[in-house]
Parts: sequence; structure tokens; C-alpha cells
Amino acid sequence: MIRWLVLWICLATGATAQVTIDPDRSVVRDGWWSLRVELALSDVTPYRVFTLDNPRRLFIDFEDVVWDGVDSQKLRSGDRAMALRIDPLHSGWSRMVVDLAEPLNIVEAGMRGTGAGADLTVVLEQVSGEEFAAAAGAPPDLGRVALAVIDRMPFPPVTDTDDFVVVLDPGHGGIDPGAERGGLNEAELMLTFAEEVAAELNALPGISVVMTRDANTFVPLFTRMSIARAAGADLFISLHADALVEDEARGASVYTLSQTGEERAGQQVVERHERDDLLEGLDLQAQGDQVAAALMDLARAETGPEGARFAETLVSAMRAEGVYLNSRPRREGRFAVLSAADFPGVLLEAGFLSNAEDRAVLQSAEGRARIARAVATAVDAFRDQAD
Repeated sequence: MIRWLVLWICLATGATAQVTIDPDRSVVRDGWWSLRVELALSDVTPYRVFTLDNPRRLFIDFEDVVWDGVDSQKLRSGDRAMALRIDPLHSGWSRMVVDLAEPLNIVEAGMRGTGAGADLTVVLEQVSGEEFAAAAGAPPDLGRVALAVIDRMPFPPVTDTDDFVVVLDPGHGGIDPGAERGGLNEAELMLTFAEEVAAELNALPGISVVMTRDANTFVPLFTRMSIARAAGADLFISLHADALVEDEARGASVYTLSQTGEERAGQQVVERHERDDLLEGLDLQAQGDQVAAALMDLARAETGPEGARFAETLVSAMRAEGVYLNSRPRREGRFAVLSAADFPGVLLEAGFLSNAEDRAVLQSAEGRARIARAVATAVDAFRDQAD
């Protein structure tokens, strides 16, 4: 059972522009021995989910979501949700509170980008009162934790060698465990996997490896890019293993920043006063939004194709190693960790924790080793092509 879930969404489109709810495509309804919360949003946005006892309640917190025109009571259908209300919080966050008629624990929670925006699904299943009480509890305050992490984050020094610097980014960490299925925790699993990939890369001459985290700690998304920049990254690889509500999805895939995501990611960072963190050596704070966007587009004219070239090389290397690939192994997404303009980056989904076969591969040292060897082969080939 999931005690609480905090997702500092890895997509770069959610935290500044206001996000709306489509009430016609949203519902809180009974399922078969379960309760389902299905919300249609205009865009992805950070959120967190948890339960509290005495009385039993489900909490879903959102950043920058506006509820204008939404009748919370009309969202509710069935008997397991006795009441539903929306409360403002602080710093742009709002909260949906669902009063539960019986003990129900969170078993699934996920937000997926769609052509129309994003869909959030939370599923709770019946448990005993004792199990509910054991799983209930509020997470730490995300804002305060993020600031504390930034204050004490030790950035690696910029390398002054001629080595090809690869930054490995194990997804999630700390208060953000990522996906959890079958006893596996994405944050912990990706840290182990990153260490194995690092060992393969360090065995290659002329390659230096930097990791955005080397422990189970929370690192904000844009801090990950700052770590990469401080290390003088030549290539950025973010490592993940997702989980979907359905278990049919299977296999590894490699994401690069989509064209739409590229534009929107730049706009979001500009609006959040982080323009000086996108291009090393350029102070964009004094520039207008159009100038900043043009500078980022100019830089990405080189790094974007390089990231795509590495992604294709990595897919080919995984195929050669016998890694099971997704039916669409090359994909694009609006990921914040891919929005930096001054170095190429990809996001590797090593598999789906929601799929039993993928879980078996990722639990296996040999299964992970095949993917790690493919990453090293691809990096070596990419580095040689860049020389």
C-alpha cells in the first residue's frame, strides 16, 4: 500500500500557468470494492496524494489548479465518498478533500499527459481499519523540503579535463519515491541502476560520470540541470521506470524533448525567473522573453539533434543487447529535465514497474546489466561521433 505519494512532476509545463479542471470528464466514483478519482486537467502540474485517519479522508493537493465553474458535489458518485470539498492552501496550491465512508488505501496514483492536457487517476481499495491507520499520514511540506535541499546541495566542480562528461540522473528520490509496484520503489531501483551504469561508463577511457544524486534524497528538477551544468555535462541521461494503471505497456523506451515541449518548457522557465539557469554564461534576466526564447532556440538547434542522435544510438544498442523494447521505443515528451539548452539529454524509461515481466527484468542484476551495457555502448559511439 502507498502511504503517501508526492510527485514533483517531471514535465515542464505545469507549475506557472493556471491549470483548469474539466468537470464533464472528471468524477469520483465507486469501483468494484474500490474508489476511483478521475480528474481531467488542462495541463500537467505537481500534485501529492495521502490519507489521514480520524476521520478517514483522502487528500489530493495541486499546484496552480483553479476550480472556477466546478461543483465539487457533482463530481461525486456512489457511496464510498461521503463528501467532497475544495480548499485553498498557500503559494498557489489547492486541496481536494474526500471524506471516506470506509477504510480505503491508495493502491495506484498517476498523472498522464494527453492531447487535451492531462488525466489524474487515483485508485483506493478496501482494507481493514488497522491497515488504513498504518498507511495514513501526511507527507512533509514540499516547498520547505525543496528549499532546504537547494540550500545544502553540493554542486560538483566544473571539470577541467578533456573527458567526455556524462551526467546520470536517477529519477525521483527522498520524499518522492516515484512508482511503486510489486515491492519495488522506482527511486531506489533507479539509484541502483545508475550506479551500475556508472560502473560500465567508468570502465571506458576518457569518460567521466557525475550523478545528480548518490543517495535516496530529493533533488528538485531544475537543480538536477544545474548540477549537470556545473559538472560541464556533454550528455545528460535521466533514468526512470514508470508505472501505469494498466499492465499491458511493456519495454524500454527513450524520450527526447518534444517540439511543443521545447517551446513551452522555455516559456515556463522564463516565467519562473530561471532564465539565467538555462544557458551557461548568459544572463537572461536582463533580456525580454522573446530574446530569451530566441537564445534558447538557437542553442537547441544544435543540442536537440544531438539528443535525438544519441536516443537513436541507444535504442539500437539496446536492441543489439537483447533488451525488450517498447512498441514505440523512440518517443518525445515535455520533461523539465530535458529542457536545458546547452547540452543534449534523453530520458530512458528502462521498463514499466506496472508490468510483471518488466519488473522481473529490472529486479534481475543481469536484466539491468543488459541495459547498462547498452547505455555504455551508445555513449561510447556517441562520443566517438562527436569527436
